[in-house]
Amino acid sequence: MRTFELERIQSLYENTVDYNLTESGFHPFSLAELLTPDQLQEMQQLTLGYGQTNGAIPLRDQISNLYKQYNADNILVTNGSSEANFIAMSTLLNKGDEVIIMCPNYMQLWGIVEEMGCTPIAFNLRSEDKWAPDLKALEGLISDKTRMIAVCNPNNPTGYVLNKAEMDAIASMAKAADVWIYSDEVYRGAELDYKESTSFQHVYDKVVVSGGLSKAYALPGIRIGWLAGPEEVIYNAWSYHDYTSISTGTISQYVAEIALSPQVRPGILKRNRDMLNQNLVTLKQWISQQGDLFEFIPPKAGGMAFMKYNIDINSTKLSTWLREQESVFIVPGDCYGMDGYIRIGIGERSEYLIEGLTKMSMAIKEKFNL
Repeated sequence: MRTFELERIQSLYENTVDYNLTESGFHPFSLAELLTPDQLQEMQQLTLGYGQTNGAIPLRDQISNLYKQYNADNILVTNGSSEANFIAMSTLLNKGDEVIIMCPNYMQLWGIVEEMGCTPIAFNLRSEDKWAPDLKALEGLISDKTRMIAVCNPNNPTGYVLNKAEMDAIASMAKAADVWIYSDEVYRGAELDYKESTSFQHVYDKVVVSGGLSKAYALPGIRIGWLAGPEEVIYNAWSYHDYTSISTGTISQYVAEIALSPQVRPGILKRNRDMLNQNLVTLKQWISQQGDLFEFIPPKAGGMAFMKYNIDINSTKLSTWLREQESVFIVPGDCYGMDGYIRIGIGERSEYLIEGLTKMSMAIKEKFNL
């Protein structure tokens, strides 16, 4: 199977450096920050048995509230959104299908689709259009073999958010061809303008959505993701889930239910959006001090910045050199099939981000005589 380069290099190196700037979410919550003393006490009394395999009913009720006219039967709880993606592809695709995938993108789907004997086809967000999608090109890619259009909205790594006209256009193409839309919405809730982006579930019927608590909610350690979609699809996906991890952890489901409650969820999202807005100001100031070294389209959402650099070095070599010589770790654009770009996480603590950026820029200027 194709190596998932982005996850592999992060797993190998993110805990070995002084400044890990590869994180794509927000600085995680501790349990003490998230839970009240009473909730911490209650958690100590939990019985650590198997949880309900498709997710506890109260948790699925909380998740279903994020979508229109959905209930618990429209939701499958998974071990992170990565498992959700794997299960969804196994449920919806057959060997020989074509899957049109928004690019750049978190490239997990690309590898899964290839391994299943399907054909992934890229449709691009265009940097010359501030990362807006090339909808005309998308329309030309749809064929009799197309089974699915896969989008990532808000997008990883560009931070672009599709507007209503773009979503309606993609939905119209999918409806005309009678194909699925698979929408990775793990960054929904991390918008810089504090306005929650629209789910594709709200604009099209034949859609399956993946979400989770790792990114916009800053809770990657509890490994809670989900699929939201038509009841029959979710029931069939549950069957695949029985063959993977079976269930999520009892403690994780308890914490997730609290995080998604109407009393707690708004505070989580505000904390992370505030952090993102503050750090984006910091990043812009830093870039303005680098001359023409970087070209940058500010994100509309998400916890990262995707930047073009103007020095003559391959992105993987640049990332490796910074990690090995300066103990600063960045994601090379090669992980997205886009050499000449780097991805930097901007959901970190402000002082940590500033120190890492400063060390990176000083090292680059010294090495390349800038």
